[in-house]
Amino acid sequence: MDFRFKGPFQDPGPSFYDWLSSHRPEALPGVRKDTEEGGSDRPLSAMVLHGTTVLALKYRDGVIIAGDRMATEGYQVSARRIEKVYKVDEHSAIAIAGAAGPCIELARLFQTELEHYEKLEGAELSTDGKANKLAQMVKGNLPMAFQGLVVIPIFVGYDLKRNEGRIFKYDITGGRYEETDYFSTGSGGKDARTTMKKLYQSEMAENDAVRTALVALYDAAEEDIGTGGPDLVRGIYPTVKTVTVKGVIDTDERQIRQIYEQLIETRKRGA
Repeated sequence: MDFRFKGPFQDPGPSFYDWLSSHRPEALPGVRKDTEEGGSDRPLSAMVLHGTTVLALKYRDGVIIAGDRMATEGYQVSARRIEKVYKVDEHSAIAIAGAAGPCIELARLFQTELEHYEKLEGAELSTDGKANKLAQMVKGNLPMAFQGLVVIPIFVGYDLKRNEGRIFKYDITGGRYEETDYFSTGSGGKDARTTMKKLYQSEMAENDAVRTALVALYDAAEEDIGTGGPDLVRGIYPTVKTVTVKGVIDTDERQIRQIYEQLIETRKRGA
């Protein structure tokens, strides 16, 4: 790939996304390639995987971000182990809901964007700067969103200046909004928010925050056919990450399994 610039005013600065936009727009997430004659007449949204549900909530030491692992294609289960939660740099992470392909592309490009900025500037972009950059990228997907290929992320970061975890949500136009306590999106997002509304407390300890996130995903899976619950037979559980001043850390799968086993036993007893 040729990174040389053709004129003195074409340098996009430290933004890799801006460079792609001006020099290789076809490489951006969600850009539809020309289809060959005789291809399928089905709309794009009917031929791609969709992933839900993802959520985030603040706790005493930072923020939790989590998502289920199932992807659907219409009324079919297309994937049981898809990743919807990604670390983007040392103090931030993203969770994705919507059309799986464009979502994953956007998450990976966002990772590259922040790495590119840090290498050129020698410093980490601020939390607000990261959130604004992601908003620009989501806005760039708007033409594909009108075709059903919606990309809706949740972005979380630990703000070293404020010394707190922060949660940002987005709409399909790239609108950026900050949540003070918790948020969830995807087809089961409303059900997950209902659970978090009942269980959430400010200044929660980490174990309580992880359990709240897992219970919310479990309740969403019970009500929403597009959300996958814990699969005890295959050993597939939601992805959970903590984002604190120490960085982005994956929650141990054994802890997740134990919480779900206790939850299931409790509900069997009708408690």
